[in-house]
Amino acid sequence: MSSSSIIVIAIVIAVGLAFLMVVTTARRRDQVRAIGTLSKETVERDRSEESAAAVLGATGAPARPGREVERLATVERAEQDNLPAAATAAGLPMLPPMDPETLGVTRRQFLNRGIVIGFVLGLSGFGASLLAFLWPQLSGGFGSKINAGSLDQIMAQIRDKQTPFYSAEGRFYINAYPKEDVPKAQKIAALGPVIPGYEQGVVALYQRCVHLGCRVPWCLSSQWFECPCHGSRYDHVGEQKRGPAPRGMDRFVVDVSGGNILVDTKTVIIGPPIGTNTTGQDAQGPHCNGEASAG
Repeated sequence: MSSSSIIVIAIVIAVGLAFLMVVTTARRRDQVRAIGTLSKETVERDRSEESAAAVLGATGAPARPGREVERLATVERAEQDNLPAAATAAGLPMLPPMDPETLGVTRRQFLNRGIVIGFVLGLSGFGASLLAFLWPQLSGGFGSKINAGSLDQIMAQIRDKQTPFYSAEGRFYINAYPKEDVPKAQKIAALGPVIPGYEQGVVALYQRCVHLGCRVPWCLSSQWFECPCHGSRYDHVGEQKRGPAPRGMDRFVVDVSGGNILVDTKTVIIGPPIGTNTTGQDAQGPHCNGEASAG
């Protein structure tokens, strides 16, 4: 399970627990207001009366504790509230009785419930925005499988312009990979997932430099990828040649289906280690960022 999936699950659980806590607290608060709570003095008096009765062994009808008295008083008030209203003067129409639930909601309860509802809505919106931000975009764009276009047209463009095909939507370069060098690449474990693309003569490279994340442009004169930030350089298939980059350029799995190149940008394949040289390509001309920038 990926880290983003774990984060999404954790956020959903946190939002659910927060919602349950808010609802439970609001319900408990309403119950306390409806039934009432005993004061500290009443509780202490009940305990003292019970202790005295146990010590003295009082006989006869036991005195009712304060807790029972308050409960009976609450019941009596509720019964009085439910008694029918006194008859009004003759000739006046009788109004229909109000809903007891509506009648029993106080101003404070109304405000508290409004605050709770607002808090729940705000928390739900925040959680939904996080889920939308973290959820992978399956409909298109980076993070999905992208149809780069016709294999023949892309390879012809690369051959004619001596420049890799670039996809801004997928943030990757497509370049030709020599099929005769595939056996060398098969010996490198890190390249296992992208070997099927190599066998089709295609490599898809993530535009990001593995050193500090700058976008790596193509140098037409040297026929290498050269990072302008710190001088890292990669050959035409993204294998590290110079500079502080700790490995070759990261890449994506390529599938050629129906004559089209499909690039899966959902998973980034870590680039090959330093020293990998499957094609043996040297710089074809001057470097775009100068020799002084080489590390």
